Amino acid sequence: MKKHSRQSVILDLIQNYEIETQEELAAHLLEKGIEITQATISRDIKELRLVKVLTSNKKYKYATIDSQYDGMSERLIRIFKSSVLCIESAENIIVIKTLPGAAHVCASTVDNLNIDGVKGTIAGYDTIFIAIEEIEKMNSILGNLQNLLK
Repeated sequence: MKKHSRQSVILDLIQNYEIETQEELAAHLLEKGIEITQATISRDIKELRLVKVLTSNKKYKYATIDSQYDGMSERLIRIFKSSVLCIESAENIIVIKTLPGAAHVCASTVDNLNIDGVKGTIAGYDTIFIAIEEIEKMNSILGNLQNLLK
């Protein structure tokens, strides 16, 4: 089986089962007819950027990095609302001023929202620069960010 196909099966398995160890993952793969070494599983886990997250029943399981942030968006948005002082545009850059020390977490909020047209963020101590893909998207992105403050 090709690596891409095997890794696709791994992603499917960790989404559908609470897999705690590489041995459990190997057993699930074997049930699917995929024989694999521990070294290959370890490489796949690294390449897929899987992490262990705490489940509601206080056990750890493999998950994708994205799923680690489930439920975090609401918390990040609350922090964003309470920390942002102003949002302004300058050409194709949006400048956000925050409370001192809050820029990194607010930039993380913007990054995690995956807003169409946002190319990236740079955060300092109390200022965030957001690079916009196309100037035509500026008003839409500004609107999205300002709506977070409501």
